[in-house]
Amino acid sequence: MKTFEDLEVYQKALDFTIIIFKLTDDKAINRNIVYQLERASLSISNNIAEGFELQSNRQFVKFLYIAKASCGECRNLLTVTHKLEQIETYNDLKTKSLEVSKQLANFIKYLKNSEIR
Repeated sequence: MKTFEDLEVYQKALDFTIIIFKLTDDKAINRNIVYQLERASLSISNNIAEGFELQSNRQFVKFLYIAKASCGECRNLLTVTHKLEQIETYNDLKTKSLEVSKQLANFIKYLKNSEIR
């Protein structure tokens, strides 16, 4: 892999962000939640990219943990919007966020066990 764009986890995170931004274009969602959800979703792919560019597995893992935390933040915000009955695609979005989170966890585990530093 030569660039962060080559990473499958980055591509999934980016796809998730695009879905979130399309969702938040809906005016029915509380605007405070919209801003936080957009920032949190963008943080996932941003941290993957930033960590990759540091050229250090130790630093990359640190940024992947931050990306994973942002994924959890998105799930929480999606749960709030669901309980407020502001979105209809909650189950699908929750599943997508869990997929990204699991992939991040597996990638972190791989990098921590890797000989490459």
